[in-house]
Amino acid sequence: MSNFSEKKGSLSKPAEDILWRSKAPSVSAFGRLVQEKRKVLFLLLLLSGTVTMWGVMAHRHQTRALPRSIKEEVVPVTLVAARTRDFPIYLDGLGTVQAYRSVQVRARVSGQIREICFREGQVVREGDVIATINPRLYQTRHDQALARKLQTQAQLESARITLARQQRLLEKAVLDQHSYDTQKCLVAQLEAAVRADEAYLDNQRMQLEWTKVTAPIAGRTGIRKVDAGNLVTGSSIIVTINQIAPIYVSFALPQRYLGQILQPFTQGKQLLVLVLDQNNQTVLNRGKLVVLDNQINPSTATFQLKAACKNTNSQLWPGQFVNVRLLLKTLPKSVVVPTEVVQLGPHGSYVYVVGQEKRAIMRSVVTGPVESGYTLIQSGLGVGENVVIEGQYRLQHNSHVAAYLSSKESSQ
Repeated sequence: MSNFSEKKGSLSKPAEDILWRSKAPSVSAFGRLVQEKRKVLFLLLLLSGTVTMWGVMAHRHQTRALPRSIKEEVVPVTLVAARTRDFPIYLDGLGTVQAYRSVQVRARVSGQIREICFREGQVVREGDVIATINPRLYQTRHDQALARKLQTQAQLESARITLARQQRLLEKAVLDQHSYDTQKCLVAQLEAAVRADEAYLDNQRMQLEWTKVTAPIAGRTGIRKVDAGNLVTGSSIIVTINQIAPIYVSFALPQRYLGQILQPFTQGKQLLVLVLDQNNQTVLNRGKLVVLDNQINPSTATFQLKAACKNTNSQLWPGQFVNVRLLLKTLPKSVVVPTEVVQLGPHGSYVYVVGQEKRAIMRSVVTGPVESGYTLIQSGLGVGENVVIEGQYRLQHNSHVAAYLSSKESSQ
């Protein structure tokens, strides 16, 4: 039994070796497979290294060639020189044109309009007849007042003659003193009555004269309010007359400029005011600052000013909205450049300056106001330095340029 179990549960040593050899590959075949894999891996690594080396060399060649092409590129630009000139400083505001004088012509007496003696929009002189009111009623009253005065004057003359006669009788002791004094008082009463009649006559004469409505000022008439035939009272408006030569322009400025204007104005300096149209392009008129308001508007933080203009060409009209420029001062010998020269970058304003090396150098500048196409340079640029006015958008710092003279430079 024991021999049978050993034969059944295990194999002999020679049998196990035969079984293992039959399952495992041969040593020579495994070695060849490993060598082939190593060759393939080596070829892949060699190819990858070759491609990488070629890419690095191409990249180095491009990076070396690129700066040479930029460095050798010449950018054509146009230059202009920074110059000095007297630079005006203006304060800008919005204004309204106002009549120098404006009068509403009213009827002083009541009655019927007989005639309108002007055309709408006509220029009239002071004293010209504007309209007439039927004068018959006022002529009658005037004549009555005149007759009353003449009657009183006749009574006064008779009383004076009687007084003179009584004085001679009093001197001869024929007349008593009481009768003489009574006559003297009568003469005084009649003299006072004559003065009262004269005053009443003057009043009636004015009423009669007021039937002719005259222009109180010289100016231009507007649209008439009544026509001939209408009844008017002592307060009826007939027409409005505006004096427009000279004329006022009222405008407002922020309160921060009050001190800059108040000092020269109180010293008697005449400040120039330019009046421009709504497009802020055409100068309609020139004037002088004549009024500075005595208070600041707290709701808008502005103060009012008024300028007087001659307006001989009648380009300004009452009620017209205009742009106003107040010449505050003039800075002598200031450095200026055309406005196109100045560029705006992340760190502020800058310009491209070109020297003898034909290189465009970016330089930061501090700018001031702009006027008539020129910008005031407060610092960063000297007189006579050439700056780029055309072609600056293709430039970088230290770019090589081919410079040409600007027409603005040649015209100056």
